[in-house]
Amino acid sequence: MTGATADLDVIDELTSDHREVTSLLDRIGTTTDPADKRELADVAITELVRHAVAEEMYVYPAMRDHLPDGEAVVKHDTEEHRDLERTMKELEGVEATDPRFEQLVGELRSKLQHHVEDEESEQFPKFRERVPHDERVELREKVDKAKKLAPTRPHPDAPRSPLFHKLVGPGVGLVDRVRDKLSGRT
Repeated sequence: MTGATADLDVIDELTSDHREVTSLLDRIGTTTDPADKRELADVAITELVRHAVAEEMYVYPAMRDHLPDGEAVVKHDTEEHRDLERTMKELEGVEATDPRFEQLVGELRSKLQHHVEDEESEQFPKFRERVPHDERVELREKVDKAKKLAPTRPHPDAPRSPLFHKLVGPGVGLVDRVRDKLSGRT
C-alpha cells in the first residue's frame, strides 16, 4: 500500500463510494441501450449494498461510541439504508425497458442524495473531529475487507446489526455472488 493510500481514512472511502454510486446512477440517464442501463443499475446496487453493510458493521458502532447523538444518528441512517434497499430490491425486479425502471432509478438517486447529504455535511465532519486519524484508517481497512465478503444484492428485511452482518453476511454474500455468476450479473 502506498503512503498516500495508507493515509486515507474511512470517511475518504465512504465519500468515494458515494461519488461512485451517484455517478453510476447518473450514467443510466445518458444511455439508451437497455442492457447498459441494467448493467449500470446492477453495479450501482451491488456497490451500494456492500457499502451499507460495511458501514453498518464498523462505522455505525463507532458513531454510536463517538458522536453525542450517535444512537439517534445510527437509528436514522439504518432506517435510510433499509429504505434504499427496498427501492433497490424493486429496481432489481424491473426490466430496463419498463417505464418504471427510470422512475425507480430517480427515486433511488433522490433517496441516496438525501442520505449522502446527511452523512457528508453533518455526521462525517463530527466523526472526523472526534475519532483519531489512526482509528479512522483502521476502520477504512475493516470496511474494505467487509465489502469483499458482503452481500451484493439488497436484503431489506434482514436484520441490521453488526453481529448479524459479521456472522451471516459472508454466507449471504457468497450466495449472492453465486447468483450473480449464474445470472451473468457483473
